[in-house]
Amino acid sequence: MKRALLTTAGLALAMTSVWAAAQNSPESLLPPGFEKPRPKPGTPAVPSAGSSPVVQPIPGNSSAPGAARPATLPSGAKIPTLKEIESMSPDQLDELLGLKPKFDMPSAARRSMKQVGILAEDEGGMPAWSLVRQDARLVMAVLDGNKGQLVSRWGHILLRRALASRLDAPVGMNPADFAAGRAALLVRMGEGEAARQLVQDVDAGNYTPALTQAAMDAYAFTADITGICPVTSVIGSNRKDTDWRVLRAICASFQGDGAAGLAQLDQLVGEGDKDGGGWPRIDVLLAQRYAGAAGKARRTVKIEWDGVAGMNPWRYALALAVGIEPPEALTKDLPVRYLFVAATAPMAKLELRARGADRAAGAGILSSAAMVDLYSQIYAQDDINGPWADAADRLRNAYIAESASDRHAAILALWDGADDPQARYSRQVLTAYAAARLPVSSTFAKDAPDLIASMLAAGLDQNALKWGPQADIGSLAWGQLALAVPNRAAPVDGSALDTFYGNDPSDGYRKSRFLLAGLAGLARVEGDAAKDFAAKLGIDLGRQTKWSRLITQAADVNNRELVVLLAGLGMQGDGWDKMTSVNLYHIVSALNRVGLSAEARMIAAEAVARG
Repeated sequence: MKRALLTTAGLALAMTSVWAAAQNSPESLLPPGFEKPRPKPGTPAVPSAGSSPVVQPIPGNSSAPGAARPATLPSGAKIPTLKEIESMSPDQLDELLGLKPKFDMPSAARRSMKQVGILAEDEGGMPAWSLVRQDARLVMAVLDGNKGQLVSRWGHILLRRALASRLDAPVGMNPADFAAGRAALLVRMGEGEAARQLVQDVDAGNYTPALTQAAMDAYAFTADITGICPVTSVIGSNRKDTDWRVLRAICASFQGDGAAGLAQLDQLVGEGDKDGGGWPRIDVLLAQRYAGAAGKARRTVKIEWDGVAGMNPWRYALALAVGIEPPEALTKDLPVRYLFVAATAPMAKLELRARGADRAAGAGILSSAAMVDLYSQIYAQDDINGPWADAADRLRNAYIAESASDRHAAILALWDGADDPQARYSRQVLTAYAAARLPVSSTFAKDAPDLIASMLAAGLDQNALKWGPQADIGSLAWGQLALAVPNRAAPVDGSALDTFYGNDPSDGYRKSRFLLAGLAGLARVEGDAAKDFAAKLGIDLGRQTKWSRLITQAADVNNRELVVLLAGLGMQGDGWDKMTSVNLYHIVSALNRVGLSAEARMIAAEAVARG
């Protein structure tokens, strides 16, 4: 408050300086005759008319061209009232007076825009040069055209890796906009953490409008409300929408000026209810609750959900951030993205996180280890009861029960406790290491296909391959292993395919279609057998589309990054029934050709298991 009052007084004094200039000059204290010294011989006379008093120059010759000038209001700017000035944060006052630099760090500390990302090639990322020579319009079309929901867990994991890689932007594209396109897709995929790390790899002074929006979406997804504050400080009032105004007010509160921040939020209460263009009252109240926790200007805000309809990303993020769980009526039928938010939100209740994890693991967002860690926390909480506590008990038994039969029974109970096939597959991710600890035995052979799928969901192919002797040729277990094995000595023949076809209970023989597509993509099936089997299924693996030609060309030049981006584009859908065998063939083939054979094998095996 002292700074605000001093600043207000100083600004008011500057604005009234024109009155001081209009007063009479001070009376001279020099004796008569000394006001105008006698000029030296040879010195030209200086006319007194229009002369100005001599001012001691500032060291450094400030009057020289290009020297620093006193701060002034921008030309044509509206002079704020004293009341408005008092409600401004120091950041806003600096902006008003033109004191805000584009960068708030020395040039030596700024990061290069040459390669933006979080995974270098030696850390598992793609080669930095991958997209430099690609058409920028094609790259952005591939990124923007992907809605973010992929049918394959392993396809999701691979695409996340490609998007997070440290990459050079295509020639002619602003690196910040390239980062924005990748971050936006990561958010659509439910990968808020990766998106946040990606946008944080760019200095705020280099942000473009597209990257600003992608950053806002990433911070909303992770309920990291104040993460955007360094960006709001640099961009200031160049953005004026309500989202931005709310965030600037919150940031002002957390930057030490809580009174000004809360005053700005007070002005927004009800604004959205009037014209529909702002934030509804409930959202502004949540923002006030969040901002009120900062500094000395603490304020208690009562949140009432009566009359609230629906949910939006900022409403959900702020509710999580202030520790409020919205009523079940507002959350039970939400899109899956909200479950992804809950699964990765460290401040959310463990039960809510577990509910989200039943979707996030199957999608590829959570690993098996992360799932086990989550359920271990639930097990350790004595105050958690009900189905999630029971599931945690079963998981413990799946790992440490004395007999293999008891461990096997606990695994089956976890799978059967899932709500739907997507949640069941997430439970298979959860039990991957427990499944790997079961002995290979004819006692469990009936469940071998699911046990193998569970292990492969976590990439435990060597453990899964131990079930080879128990897998009859043409069975579902055999089909997964035929695709998952790193190297196969002999190609699959027609009789094995026919046997698999005869045992296939899936709609439209989808598993048989995927088996053929995977084997053909990995070059593991006899040519004549593949043609005959394709004819029986009524599919043409040689059919070409614009997309198939692009991914084939990318594989021809060994461009891993572009192959993965195009593979992600071809794997969109909310279930494997949205996937075609032709697309799967081209994806597996292209990935295998560019050296991503492990990922190609896992995607193909997953397709057969889940098809």
